[in-house]
Amino acid sequence: MLFPTSGVRMNSAMDDMNLIQQTQRHHLVVREIGEEIDLEIGAGEDDPSFGSTTLIGAPMRESSVEEHGESKQMGMISQLPNDAQDMSKTQQGKRKKKVVKRWREEWADTYKWAYVDVKDGTPRIFCSVCREYGRKHRRNPYGNEGSRNMQMSALEEHNNSLLHKEALRLQMASKDKIVVDKPVYVKVAMSKTAGSILEATLKRDPHEVEFIQAVQEAVQALERVIAKNSRYINIMERLLEPERMIVFRVSWVDDRGGTCVNRGFRVQFNQSMGPCRGGIRFHPSMNLSVAKFLGFEQTLKNALSPYKLGGAAGGSDFDPKGKSDNEIMRFCQSFMSEMYRYLGPDKDLPSEEMGVGTREMGYLFGQYRRLAGHFQGSFTGPRIFWSGSSLRPEATGYGLVFFAQLMLADMNKELKGLRCAVSGSGKIAMHVLEKLIAYGALPISVSDSRGYLVDEDGFDYMKISFLRDIKAQQRSLRDYSKTYARSKYYDEAKPWSERCDVAFACTSQNEIDQSDAINLVNSGCRILVEGSNMPCTPEAVQILRKASVLIAPAMAAGAGGVVAGELELNHECSLMHWSPEDFESKLQEAMKQTYQRAMKAATDFGYQKESPEALVHGAVISAFLTIAQAMTDQGSI
Repeated sequence: MLFPTSGVRMNSAMDDMNLIQQTQRHHLVVREIGEEIDLEIGAGEDDPSFGSTTLIGAPMRESSVEEHGESKQMGMISQLPNDAQDMSKTQQGKRKKKVVKRWREEWADTYKWAYVDVKDGTPRIFCSVCREYGRKHRRNPYGNEGSRNMQMSALEEHNNSLLHKEALRLQMASKDKIVVDKPVYVKVAMSKTAGSILEATLKRDPHEVEFIQAVQEAVQALERVIAKNSRYINIMERLLEPERMIVFRVSWVDDRGGTCVNRGFRVQFNQSMGPCRGGIRFHPSMNLSVAKFLGFEQTLKNALSPYKLGGAAGGSDFDPKGKSDNEIMRFCQSFMSEMYRYLGPDKDLPSEEMGVGTREMGYLFGQYRRLAGHFQGSFTGPRIFWSGSSLRPEATGYGLVFFAQLMLADMNKELKGLRCAVSGSGKIAMHVLEKLIAYGALPISVSDSRGYLVDEDGFDYMKISFLRDIKAQQRSLRDYSKTYARSKYYDEAKPWSERCDVAFACTSQNEIDQSDAINLVNSGCRILVEGSNMPCTPEAVQILRKASVLIAPAMAAGAGGVVAGELELNHECSLMHWSPEDFESKLQEAMKQTYQRAMKAATDFGYQKESPEALVHGAVISAFLTIAQAMTDQGSI
């Protein structure tokens, strides 16, 4: 039986009405934006339990002009004859997705809100605003499977949703900022003096998205400091300009005899506290903006630690994945042939970062020793017989857990029995799992670039060993679920929707976006520990603070690596041997000092101890004041 055309229109209107009612029931206030963001959240047809999940509560706001118009439309529908209403109800009961047949390849020129890209070898239709596809956007049970016209229909439904419209509105509102690919700035209430610092950075480095985001977070944390003493404005402006930026070509020969070219970076950000120390990252996303952001964060982290060092960061857009040992060795030797002249015990002490482990650090040090003509052991990687402290690789991961325990102790709680969600599956994440088990916690997840793995029974030492074997053989975490029946691997997803009390973000910058932050709040998370630098987008930070989720900032919680590096130097100078017990005891004491310094700075500037902003702002304030004093003492240099 064919329904009249008017019935189809009524059915579409009923869909819109249901969507508006759902968004009015569930909406979220994003702090300091000034307006509420409506979220399209309805009972998922492919997830029966979704409708019962709790969301962040917020007071209802006054309806906008657009919503008044939609309310009038709903009123007109309610006044239709009973037969027409019955027909629309019948159609809603036998609901079918409207399939729009647009087969032409040039559809993307017409629909500016969408574009085609290849994901895992399959062409997908993406949203231009949210840069996501498929299930992440809509309530369509058909997912991404099926023909192109089904995907287009699903994405068109998303385009018409209030969530997409709000995202588009925020994107258009941010046009007055200088933004490259995606909007990363949140409109925050900022004083004129603090805002002038950010505006100067935007004017000077408009395309360095990651660096500007890091500056924005730091300047916002320092507002009360700047308001109290205006001389800090000039010091902050000087601090934001690195002392030295090195960009160079890295030519190397692959196994086929071809010459490859990559770009190398080293940003020695600030040496007022001492010789630089910072990581070397090998990853395709590495660029000058990332190097500056990492160097800036490392400068603050080193200043906050008990051991005073300058900050630096660098690396290359070289991807070690899929490369042979000989190719990696040749690249590292070529990289160090340019870098060695800027390194040394009293200049710069590089350390490991993403994509750089024991193998890479060994190759780098070997070339450095050959060119520099001396042996400087603290430059090396962990667990190499000729150098390294006894707990060097574990230091950062263990430090994160020690820091979380300190936060819980102030709340008269402990880690024992708490469910912990962990992202990443590298060195830091694995050592976080180890120490969580030692404290009696229940770590339930790890992740990689393709998805995440959850084990409802929690990981133990044997399971962690199995995970390490999987990673060493460059296999997928999916293979774990073939051995343990109570585990499951989720493709193209993150672990933040899993029920947890504490979360550890251990992958890379901006891994937690706005939707992930909402998932974390709804999953019951009360503490987020940043294992990577700047893991949250500005929008995510605002949501977590609004929900009173405590954040352990990376510059404080991730200071374990800095502590280990300094203990390595003391080890070499005094020729002492640090036992694992001695090292762990000193690491715990250093993390305690770091925590206390951050909390003291926060309370000194009027932040309540239980405030979600206290630790984040206190860490930045303490680190900045230490650097500012050193820069003032040394004059205008």
